[in-house]
Amino acid sequence: MEEALASLEKVQTQLLQRISNLEHSFLPQQNAPSSIVQNKDSDTDTVTRLSSILRTNNVEDFSFKRVASDYYDWTLEARRDALDAASIYHLCKSIVLVNTQAPSNVIDCSDRKNSKYYIVVVQYTARLNAEAVKNFLYSLNNGTIAKKKFNLRLAPEEISTELTGYGHNAVTCIGMKTDIPVILDEAIVKLNPDFFWLGGGEVDLKLGIRTSQLIRFVNPFIVSCSSN
Repeated sequence: MEEALASLEKVQTQLLQRISNLEHSFLPQQNAPSSIVQNKDSDTDTVTRLSSILRTNNVEDFSFKRVASDYYDWTLEARRDALDAASIYHLCKSIVLVNTQAPSNVIDCSDRKNSKYYIVVVQYTARLNAEAVKNFLYSLNNGTIAKKKFNLRLAPEEISTELTGYGHNAVTCIGMKTDIPVILDEAIVKLNPDFFWLGGGEVDLKLGIRTSQLIRFVNPFIVSCSSN
């Protein structure tokens, strides 16, 4: 009987906490959107897994921060403030591209120079220049592959999820299911300070990382592939 009461009390406590959280989410916001949820950075397998991957590969300067569920409704300035990012230009995203014109024998990511898929990291303030990526890959292969065999387009969401293991707005180039070649926009490399934010493997989780350490670990192609 005591066990049943204890169990009931636990359920009631959880329900009250959920109600409290919901009420808080609807409270009027002042000056800035709801702040990052604190003290929850270590409560998910994603943070534990990615932290382990990073540290194992000698990446020590990184940080995970959890944001509110309406984060993507905020302005870039509000997101910058919530993450304590250096500027809106330090807010970045990872996009999976597919080469829709790849030869029939190119079906995976086994060849970095001529992969079926690439993951490109660009700033939120910038627009991806797919033509620049195409030209880079053509040059990377020393012209041995016809330029018309490169046509980079945004991969369907289900393909992106299958390849990376991450859903929409959660994609990161760390700890992907598939070893997809990474292209890092040159504009990010030029940022000062050299610490930027990108997706953290969950929709409401963001990863801040030292650019030089990311480059050493991921070994991306660094390409000027965006325009403002």
